[in-house]
Amino acid sequence: MDEGVFITVEGIEGSGKSTQGRLLADYLRGTGLPVTETREPGGTAIGETIRRILLSPSSNEISTETELLLILACRADHVARVIKPALERGEVVISDRYADATFAYQGFGRKVRLERIRGLNEVATGGLLPDLTLILDLDVDTGLARVEERSVHGDTDRFERETLEFHRRVREGYREVASREPDRVKVVDADDDIEAVHERILAIVTEFLETKLGVRDN
Repeated sequence: MDEGVFITVEGIEGSGKSTQGRLLADYLRGTGLPVTETREPGGTAIGETIRRILLSPSSNEISTETELLLILACRADHVARVIKPALERGEVVISDRYADATFAYQGFGRKVRLERIRGLNEVATGGLLPDLTLILDLDVDTGLARVEERSVHGDTDRFERETLEFHRRVREGYREVASREPDRVKVVDADDDIEAVHERILAIVTEFLETKLGVRDN
């Protein structure tokens, strides 16, 4: 495969996006495609340091402005050091969150002006958009119940501890992203078991790769 492909997996807390991203990466490797798995915040040494700051409950006094700028700094490093080089090598890049998360979490969740986020994202990404974005969608109460179930002694991160209203705005934000860019963004019903959701994702990704690259499942 000469042309790299950029796929992002998005969703509210508890949607299963990290699990589904790993399953997708494993499946694509099984077809012989070279795959780079990464995540935001994170993906690089600098990014992982920023991630720890952003997710730590001890950072609960961090301002919305600081949060946004840290995420964008992380993204700029991520694009330059991981995503673009992998795409230039002709790999499939699968990222657990990317720019759409900023619109959902900081734009809708924190109520930062979307135009401001759009401009700053352009700087951080150099205009790089995913070829395909999968938004795992489910009811907020269900997602947060999953988070609570998997947490150890209430060990949840700063975003997971946000109010129910915040998480509902985030879900609304993701749905708005999907409605504005239906060709790039596909909504996946995540209110099911892991294998069923995985099969839904494979159907979307297989069709996408066949159309874009002529890649067929053997």
